Formats: sequence, C-alpha cells, structure tokens
Amino acid sequence: MIVVDTSGWLEYFFDGKNADVFAPLVEDTRRLVVPVICLYEVFKKVSLSVDEPRALRAVAQMKLGRVVDVTEMVALSAARISLNYKIPMADSLILAITWAEQSVLWTQDEHFKNLPGVEYREKSIS
Repeated sequence: MIVVDTSGWLEYFFDGKNADVFAPLVEDTRRLVVPVICLYEVFKKVSLSVDEPRALRAVAQMKLGRVVDVTEMVALSAARISLNYKIPMADSLILAITWAEQSVLWTQDEHFKNLPGVEYREKSIS
C-alpha cells in the first residue's frame, strides 16, 4: 500500500519538478491510502493558491484512494511518533496512518527523512 503525503500531492497537482515521481503513485488508486489530514491540507493549500473549485477537484481525485480517518489508536500512535521523532502533529498523524496500514509513505517533506517506512525524495528547487 502507498501513502502520498501532502507535499507529494501538491507536487502532482501543481506539476512540480518531482510530479513524475508522484504521478504513478497517486494514480494507482487500488493501492492508495489517503490520510484524512492530507485532504485538509491539500484543500486548504489549493484553495489559497488557486480557488475552491480546483481544491474540490483535487480532493475528489484524492478520494479515489481509500481515505483513512484518525482513530483513537492512530491519535495515540501519532503522539508517540511526535514525541520520539520530534515532528509536527499533522506529519505524525500521516506517519501513524502509514504504519497502521502497513504502507510506504512517499514524501518530499524533510521531517520524514530517514524514518522507517518512508521513501523521501528531495524537493527540486529549480
């Protein structure tokens, strides 16, 4: 199973330099797990950067994968992850869902670099 974090979704939706890395992942909807927090973050960012109709289209595409809610178990696991790895709440929730779903997290977010179960790709600046 595959989880693409918010940075990967935004790279894909805005056709960034690493969009080709994330495209096959987000388009493999049978294997795609989508943490509900990613819906929040993508909707907010796309709404701010473009407009709400485009944000709603982005969320609709994300929902082609299996959306996973934050449960009590995930919340407590995320808190442990945050304490152990010193990463922010949203990132901790994404990683907790990734681990609970026995998935691999694909990201450009440096908070995840070198963590177990993570495929990190450095964000291309140019």
